[in-house]
Amino acid sequence: MTNGTADLIKEGTTELFVYKNKASVKGPSIRENVPFYNPAMELNRDVSVLVNQWFLNMSTTHVHILDGLAASGIRGIRLAHELSGDFEVTINDWNDQSVALIQQNIQKNQLENVSVYERDLGSLLLERRYHSIDIDPFGSPVYFFDAAVKSVYNKGIIACTATDTAALCGVFPQVCFRRYAAWPLHGPSMHEIGLRILLGCLCREAAKYERGIEPVLCYTTDHYVRLYVQIHNGKSTANASMAQYSIIPAKDVPLSQDSTALVGPLWLGNIQKKTAIQEIRTLASTKMLNTKHLLWKFLDLLEEEADAPPFFYTINDLSSLLKVSPPTMEHIIGQLKSKGFLVTRTHCTPTGFKTNAPLDIVTEVFK
Repeated sequence: MTNGTADLIKEGTTELFVYKNKASVKGPSIRENVPFYNPAMELNRDVSVLVNQWFLNMSTTHVHILDGLAASGIRGIRLAHELSGDFEVTINDWNDQSVALIQQNIQKNQLENVSVYERDLGSLLLERRYHSIDIDPFGSPVYFFDAAVKSVYNKGIIACTATDTAALCGVFPQVCFRRYAAWPLHGPSMHEIGLRILLGCLCREAAKYERGIEPVLCYTTDHYVRLYVQIHNGKSTANASMAQYSIIPAKDVPLSQDSTALVGPLWLGNIQKKTAIQEIRTLASTKMLNTKHLLWKFLDLLEEEADAPPFFYTINDLSSLLKVSPPTMEHIIGQLKSKGFLVTRTHCTPTGFKTNAPLDIVTEVFK
């Protein structure tokens, strides 16, 4: 049994019991002796509801969703309660206290489309197939990629969270190389590079089984990376995906101070599917979500940078490099657009912008 008393909370339209083992709603959390719940991840879970609803709306068959590392079970419970369509949810965690809490919340919400397992996720994935698989571990999801790629149906979704950002962002490059067989780069674009390393790793695992990947909605924050990726069968799709998987010189990354290092291999294709983002944003207006005002701004940013090239400049770093006072973001965007170049903001940082303009043009506009 769990220690302490569970608190009743509400996310979306779902009321459920959780253990509030974290006082702040910001930043990462830590492992405790009770089923894990992090209030800072509410927006993350709201996005899960929207992406899975988007996926359900496109599906013509019964959809089986798996919340594979459920902890408190809040994501899986919310999906079961808030989605509409022909679907069922499997919620799994190998901790008996988590399973007891999940079952309590299933009863509270009177859910009939949910099954609960107390299993090792790797073995569960090898036993049956799913249309939508969510992997949200402490640390890296990479250990489950092989089994998830084999388990997910054609055109199904693999969603995952990585909280080992210190490794992915180049603070511990040897750890990143061990886990992802890729070299990171510590610098202004390190969070996007970490996201692309994670995508590249999933691309490589899928290609082993003649499957390709299509990023639907992928983003990075200070303490985690989150991917929603559609898996497609076929040698041609696998080849097309692998064509986007490459090693690049560090000097090709804007504002890199390392002229000799290599970065990757990593994913160099788009990290968003623009049409999907537009449809998901429309769905947000149909759902009751506590973070809706943040979600619309966030999805606007993802749509804006969907067709932009990899990596970005930051105003502060350019200002330091050129030893000039920084102009406003509006000035930079307006000037580059007036010269005929693509330029967008980026969700990675409020001071960042992406452009296909060469560095000499960016420098001219900046000064």
